Formats: sequence, structure tokens, C-alpha cells
Amino acid sequence: MKAVRYYGKEDLRIEDVPEQELVPGTVRIAPAWTGICGSDLHLYLDGPLPPAPSTDQPHPISGETLPVTLGHEFSGVVEELGEGVDDLAVGDHVVVEPLMVCGECGPCQEGRYNLCVKMGFIGISGRGGGLSEHIVVERRFVHPVGDMPLDQAALIEPLAVAVHAVRLSGATTGDLAVVGGAGPIGLLTAAVLKATGATVVVSEPSAARRERAASVADHVVDPGSEDLVAKVAELSGGEGAAVAYECAGVPAVLNVLLDVLKPGGVLQVVALFSGPPEINIAQVLMKELDVRGAIGYAGDHEYAIRLVQEGKVDVAPLITGRIAADDIVEQGYRTLVNDKEHSVKILVHM
Repeated sequence: MKAVRYYGKEDLRIEDVPEQELVPGTVRIAPAWTGICGSDLHLYLDGPLPPAPSTDQPHPISGETLPVTLGHEFSGVVEELGEGVDDLAVGDHVVVEPLMVCGECGPCQEGRYNLCVKMGFIGISGRGGGLSEHIVVERRFVHPVGDMPLDQAALIEPLAVAVHAVRLSGATTGDLAVVGGAGPIGLLTAAVLKATGATVVVSEPSAARRERAASVADHVVDPGSEDLVAKVAELSGGEGAAVAYECAGVPAVLNVLLDVLKPGGVLQVVALFSGPPEINIAQVLMKELDVRGAIGYAGDHEYAIRLVQEGKVDVAPLITGRIAADDIVEQGYRTLVNDKEHSVKILVHM
């Protein structure tokens, strides 16, 4: 079968690879659409970093070295059921929670399997990926989506990231919440917060992204020309925001979010940073702020699916491109790098 294979920095190849074996407890899926994620861009531009394996260091769970098949944000159609799988049917529309975990470490035993000490991602760490004609996945990580359009379903994975972050932050109805950055995860985080009943402020320097954020936020601020701290003070009667979300991976954004929080507030860090950011620890200390991290998801896909099915979150406007796998570099990666203002989520099909 055909698959997009990742060999290393700026080296993608479409190749023939063997079909994966259907074993008991697994499901064979024909991927429909696969989103290009920020982590895919990092791998393409910078080369392999964990949880991706290298050419000589295999991933501890998959046992694979480079090359690997790419694609972890994907939807598809069930083609075949392994022995013991009786709660799905051939033809079902599904999404995949693309984690590979050991099931034995402390976090796995506690149900926080996204913190598995050996954690990896299908489509990054091995075991196939969405950028292939077929993939075999453990049943527990396959989630039916009903009649949801398959292009929209491909956004359930990043939506689950936002759901997980909002859940960890403890945000609730009536909270004033500030989101720093209106990329895909920032927009989805704002949408989940709105569905939760929070009042949402999004800070974003890009005019095009601010325009998109206006559909999911109560207030949108241009930090280049407006004072975010003053705006939050105005909205909160001088108290400050209850929660803030760093979705940009920019140290300056992280520190201004510390400034907008009220005493005892929560800063939820969602984005990856290219290096260790400097943080204004005095703000954390003097206001007794709670700084939390969020990685991936654990038990969040079902709720993410319901948000879309019930019309509480509309992911369709985030899809800004649909391309064939043959065009993934020119119309996918390079478009996302060179046109960050207008490109949000580009979907790829085989």
C-alpha cells in the first residue's frame, strides 16, 4: 500500500509499504483525511525529536526506527474487524486516539496514560499513520463519530487537546478566560471555553487570525496596539482573569498572561516551546498563581466528539485547505510556513 514516509529533516517520500497484520482486538481503517499538525512541521523543518525515533534509536514501544509513516490527526472508515471486536461495524466512520502506551507504568495504571513514561504517537513514533491507504489500530483507541463529515472528524484530535487543557485548568461557567494565540489549538481552546460557559478573551497579533477568533471569543485583542492587561482589568472590574491559556509557544505571551491573572489564578500551558522560556517567577510567587502543563489527552475524545455532534463547537471554519498526499510538501508544509496568517488546518488525503 502507499504511505507518506518520514526519513528525517525535509525528507518525505511516498512509498509502497507492507499492510499491517489484523490481530485480535484491532481494527483495520481506511484513512480519509489527515491534518498537518504543528509537531509535524517541527519534525519536517528541524529533524526527529522524541517521541519520534531516530535512524538508530527505536521507539521503546513500537520498536521502529526511521523511516515511519506520518499522520496522527486522522479520520477514516472501518474496513475490517479483528477477532473479539463486536461493537463496531464495517463502514463506520471513526477517529483514532493516536497514542501508544505501555499500560504498566504508574501514570498508565492511574488512568493518566498520556503521561506514560514510554508514550508515543501513531503517525510519529511508528505503528503506521493516517497518511497511508490502510492502518490497523487497537480497538480501545478507535472512536465512532456517527454521520459527522470525515473532513471535520479529522479535527477531533486537536479538539481533544483543547478539551484536555480546559478540563485540567478547572475553568467553569462564568469564569473570565484569556487565550494567548489564535492558531488551531488557541481557536479550539476558545471554542471549548465558550461551550463551557466562560467569557473568552483572545489575544492575537495576526489580523486574519483575529478575524477567525471573533467567531469563538467574546473579546479579541491586538496586543500590538491594545493593552491586554488593561482590557482584562476593565472586563473583570480590576480583579483579573480566573484562567489563562498559553497557546502560542512564545515567552512574551506566557509572561503577559501571568500579568492578567487574578491572585490564585491558573495559567494552563498548552503550546510547545522551541526552548526553555524565561518566566516571571515573582508574579507566580506574589499572586500564588497555579502554573500547569497539558500534554495530549486521556479520556477526552468522547466529549470532543459530542461537542461537535451537538453543535457546540464548529470545526469546519478551521479547515483552510484540502490537498492530495503528492502535494503535501508544496501545498501543505510550505503553505503553513509561508502563510501563517491565512492557513489554519490543511487536510491531506491519499
